Amino acid sequence: MSTPPQPPQPADQPAQQPAVPPQPTAYPYPNPQSPPAGAFYAQPTLVGQPVPGQPQPGNPYVQAPPYGPVPPVPPAGGGGGAGRAVLWAAVGALVASAAWAAGVFLIGGKGDSADLRGYSAPKDMCSSGDYSSFKEEYTENDSSPTHTSLDDTALDEGYCSLGLKKSGSSYADAYLTMQLDLHRKTDPGPEFTATWKNYGDSHTGYDVDPVEGIGDEAYLVSQDTAKASSSGSRYATLAVRDGWVTYTMSYSAYLSSYDEDKDPPALTEVTDWLKTDTRATLKQLRD
Repeated sequence: MSTPPQPPQPADQPAQQPAVPPQPTAYPYPNPQSPPAGAFYAQPTLVGQPVPGQPQPGNPYVQAPPYGPVPPVPPAGGGGGAGRAVLWAAVGALVASAAWAAGVFLIGGKGDSADLRGYSAPKDMCSSGDYSSFKEEYTENDSSPTHTSLDDTALDEGYCSLGLKKSGSSYADAYLTMQLDLHRKTDPGPEFTATWKNYGDSHTGYDVDPVEGIGDEAYLVSQDTAKASSSGSRYATLAVRDGWVTYTMSYSAYLSSYDEDKDPPALTEVTDWLKTDTRATLKQLRD
């Protein structure tokens, strides 16, 4: 049966606008007020049809429900399956939302915390770092060591570079650097491992050995060309990661810097000094 024609709107009144349909929602669970399958669904309101909440033609006392159709009340006895389905949908949505929120809180709180292990980056790494093992060989103090520091929300850093001089030397016979980094925003672990464990792959002629008992992981990188050349060098770096804190201590000596009657210490001596002084420095900066 065709729909009867609608009476024309008066010229001095605007046409009646259709009711605004329900807006989409990002809520991923069923609406607890939605009726179960088979229940009556209200048809969209068209121009000329009654607006929800206003009297309907022919029955001025009947009001349309203001929030859409109400699910039918299940009869007493054993026929409440539809009502229970709606109830359990609402309860499930609440439980799932609470579990999701709790998971985000717990995981996010743990992942956002930097694992600094109680370390602090000093303003003057040269006076805070321990390199006492080298002072028996290099008895003269550097009168003007270089030190820098960085204090930032993402990174705290202390750095020192100094010259090592034997007794009677006018210039540095060797060089020592120390650097401590506190990574406050990102975990340095993967990049640290990739850099130092594979150092021999990206730098020709270097030996890489893991060191146990210092931090979470440590690598000793060394090179000795002094054996094959009178102008060779000896180099060693001990790199340590402890949580989100990294520390490097590096030694380098060049035979051309030594007098003819002097030789730099053996590489095995140097690597032992690096391990001893690194342990002492990390303990001092953590206390």
